[in-house]
Amino acid sequence: MRVVVVYESMYGNTHAIAEAIRHGIGPAHSVAVVPVEDADEDLVEGADLVVVGGPTHAHGMSRETTRRAAADAADKKDSTVTLDPSAEGAGLRDWFTALGRVNAEGAAFDTRLDAPAVLTGRASKRIGRQLRKHGFDLVADPESFLVTKENRLEPGEEARAGEWGQNLVRAVVP
Repeated sequence: MRVVVVYESMYGNTHAIAEAIRHGIGPAHSVAVVPVEDADEDLVEGADLVVVGGPTHAHGMSRETTRRAAADAADKKDSTVTLDPSAEGAGLRDWFTALGRVNAEGAAFDTRLDAPAVLTGRASKRIGRQLRKHGFDLVADPESFLVTKENRLEPGEEARAGEWGQNLVRAVVP
């Protein structure tokens, strides 16, 4: 099975979850983990499963303004976060705007603050809706992976992402 994991990441948390999902899917499958700016239509077109994730900003998917604010926060002298190498590339909103119809299985995830979703929002719900709009059949409910107030993954989230990756494979290949 050919799997593509597409991610948008500002501080590296969503990137780490994408890698953990790859690890969970396992070596029996061909898995490419790519930042959204490198996920062209040719890459996703032939995939059996496309997993897409991004950070939750302002209750949903990031926007140009929230991405810029995150980059500015990382640039501050006393900042405790650093930008992911792919942070200054395109975002998921741009990617979905350019993406055509794709016939594949799909799954959506996000990273968000460890607080009730009613307070934080969940980018994964919007990502899932966008995947369906572009022809993907979702094989799982959108999933959130949690970060601390210090913008670090909560303990155990990478392991949970690996288990989620295993479950995605089971949903596609019984």
